Amino acid sequence: MSNSIQTVIDFNASTIEGSVSAMAPDRCVHGQPEQTLWNQYQDSSKQMLSGTWECTEGKWDADYSSKSEFCHILSGKVVLTDKDGQASSFAAGDSFVIPNGFIGTWEVIEPVRKLYVIVTPS
Repeated sequence: MSNSIQTVIDFNASTIEGSVSAMAPDRCVHGQPEQTLWNQYQDSSKQMLSGTWECTEGKWDADYSSKSEFCHILSGKVVLTDKDGQASSFAAGDSFVIPNGFIGTWEVIEPVRKLYVIVTPS
C-alpha cells in the first residue's frame, strides 16, 4: 500500500452507511440499547479498527480481556463501572482509554456518539 495522502481516512468525508443493531440481550443489564456503527478503518492485520459509534440509553456487560479501546465522546454521557463497583463518568469532549483486561459495565446515560480506536493484540 502506498503512503500517499490517498491512504489517509477522513471520517468527515466518509460515505459509509451506518450499521444499526441491538445490543445482545445476554449482555444487557438494563434497557434495550440500540447502536449504530460506522467502521471507518481496519488495518490489514485486523488488529486495529476505528470509526464512529452511537448508542441509545442502557447498560451492558463489558469485557476488554482481549482488546484496548481509545474513546473520544462527541455527545452524550456514559458511565464505566469496573467489577469492584468503582465508576467514572465521561461526557462530550472527554477522551479516555479502556485498557486490555478491563471487566465491568458500560452505561449510556444520555444518547452517546463517540470516535473509537480498538486495538486487539496478536
